[in-house]
Amino acid sequence: MANHKSALKRARQDEVRRLRNKSIKTRVKNIIKDIRETANKNESKEVFLKSLDAAKSIIDKSAKKGVIHKRTAARKISRLSKLIPS
Repeated sequence: MANHKSALKRARQDEVRRLRNKSIKTRVKNIIKDIRETANKNESKEVFLKSLDAAKSIIDKSAKKGVIHKRTAARKISRLSKLIPS
């Protein structure tokens, strides 16, 4: 464990950030899972596109906050977009 005052503060900050990032990553994973389930259910195209827009927003926000890399976000969005039903 850290001994210096500044190191103790850094440890507290790291823990807060870790928990915040964890919740955001979980949210991204869950929205991706929901989109894939929607695609497998053969829902209407409008329903899928609406949920895809929400997923894009969540993924982009997580990249903007630095939780995931911007190229990782682009890759996830691209792979979800390929699932659009015909």
